[in-house]
Amino acid sequence: MSEIEYQLIRTKRKSIAIQVCRDGSVVVRAPLGCPAEQAAEFVERKKEWILRNQQKQREQLMQRGRQELPPEDRERMIQEACRAFPRRVAFYAEKMGVTYGRITIREQKTRWGSCSGKGNLNFNWKLIRMPAEILDYVVVHELAHRMEMNHSSRFYRIVASVLPDYKARERWLKEHGGEY
Repeated sequence: MSEIEYQLIRTKRKSIAIQVCRDGSVVVRAPLGCPAEQAAEFVERKKEWILRNQQKQREQLMQRGRQELPPEDRERMIQEACRAFPRRVAFYAEKMGVTYGRITIREQKTRWGSCSGKGNLNFNWKLIRMPAEILDYVVVHELAHRMEMNHSSRFYRIVASVLPDYKARERWLKEHGGEY
């Protein structure tokens, strides 16, 4: 029997819970009066789940490591994004007949782009690493919010009027880590 190392934390709670952290360490949270043996039995029953999740965390850590760029490459790509996005936004804004405010390029963890109520546009610089048609999809998606600030069927009709194949682009983005 392989023993799983874990940190036991007792708190005001009613049940035992297990957390596999990003670094693969395991935290077990248990009720204040829970005997250590009961927590150990619970960990043993959940061993397969823990091992699967530790493996998943290791894979994600390796993936993150592969995606890291040297600082000079990262800076070069950010500069490229700062040149490319305003050109693509201007092109599609004219085509769609919409106006926009400020364009900001940042590194967001969970978004490729966003549009504020004031018309300011934010884009993730990492889009510059993707095919041009994906970058264009995100630009059109955000500009469509200038006419419809939601994801209704009307919103998607606007997107489709500019990019009839938007669903394929959206699917590509979802399959490659996008949130759309």
